[in-house]
Amino acid sequence: MKKNREVAVKVDNLVKRYKELVAIDHLSLEIYEGEIFGLLGPNGSGKSTLINSILSLLKYDQGEVEIFGQKMKPTAYGLKQQIGLVPQEPTVYEELTVYGNIDYFCGLYIKDKAERQALVEEAIEFAGLNDFIKFNPSKLSGGLLRRLNLACGIAHKPKLIFLDEPTVAVDPQSRNRILEGVKDLRAQGSTIVYTTHYMEEVEILCDRLSILDKGSVLVTGTSAEIISMSALDENIELEIYGMPNHILQELNDNSDISHMDYQDGRLIIKTKQGGIGLLGILHLLEENDLTPISVSSKKPTLNDVFLEITGKELKDNV
Repeated sequence: MKKNREVAVKVDNLVKRYKELVAIDHLSLEIYEGEIFGLLGPNGSGKSTLINSILSLLKYDQGEVEIFGQKMKPTAYGLKQQIGLVPQEPTVYEELTVYGNIDYFCGLYIKDKAERQALVEEAIEFAGLNDFIKFNPSKLSGGLLRRLNLACGIAHKPKLIFLDEPTVAVDPQSRNRILEGVKDLRAQGSTIVYTTHYMEEVEILCDRLSILDKGSVLVTGTSAEIISMSALDENIELEIYGMPNHILQELNDNSDISHMDYQDGRLIIKTKQGGIGLLGILHLLEENDLTPISVSSKKPTLNDVFLEITGKELKDNV
């Protein structure tokens, strides 16, 4: 991420306590304009408290929050008009239709009727709800309900959007629609803060991410950067027969290799991050006129690193 990018959200030394429980522990964070930023963490890590504090929905004990260079506070109504929130649980009105719900939430920010009508129609098109505008929420599937929730949160064209678990328990079609919609929002210039329990969504969508636990940021960076910080090994397996002892000894003596085993033509190697790696091993074999029959390599995934850092798999929190 370029250093000269403008900061959309700046959190400085934030502390939030609930009596003896420290929910946010001297947390600092910067989110750049125009990026999709992922917030990951086990249940109870402080994600929801952090978001509510950023939005001034919670009073915190210490620290400062700036949005687009302005101090965020409960009375910062001008800033709040530039923010959209799509909560995990759909917050729509059963007595209103799909169209009525989107119009209502858009009307909280846009008073001009003609402008609001255009924005509502655009949000309906964006969420793929054209065939359901006269439906009440109880008549919608779970996926359509979440798409309605999204449309209500973004209809007023906010510059900063918070999406909290927008694809939980939705059908594949709606999930794809939402994910493509998130990319479109970023392409239109919005900054997006995205929380999810689906690691593959983070890898697909997020420009950068932070992993939180116990109210603190443990690590921040791109998926690749965070994986590269890990001490986890790359697991390499080769089927190769007739390995000379001196090559096995050379591999065994390599400080980049944490484990090696060779039995019945099966060579298993664990290499340290940033070490010799698969290409280095294949090059060594080629230099000695050795050709493996098959090769497989498994590098650490973001989920592996998450487990290493927090001690809990993200998918366990669904």
